[in-house]
Amino acid sequence: MDTSAIASLAIEMATIRTEQAAQLAVLKKAMELQGQGAIQLLMAATQQSYNNPPHLGNQIDTFA
Repeated sequence: MDTSAIASLAIEMATIRTEQAAQLAVLKKAMELQGQGAIQLLMAATQQSYNNPPHLGNQIDTFA
């Protein structure tokens, strides 16, 4: 086997390894952002916000 072919193969393998590492880093970041978005969505869904003053809605008028 020619030494230049071995060197070319080594460079190609290193390039592929670098590309895979970059793709994995992007995937991890995307999953992290998706998880943060899901947590924010769940927190927003569970928050209770009432626009009424505190004295409204405390009593029920049963004679009306």
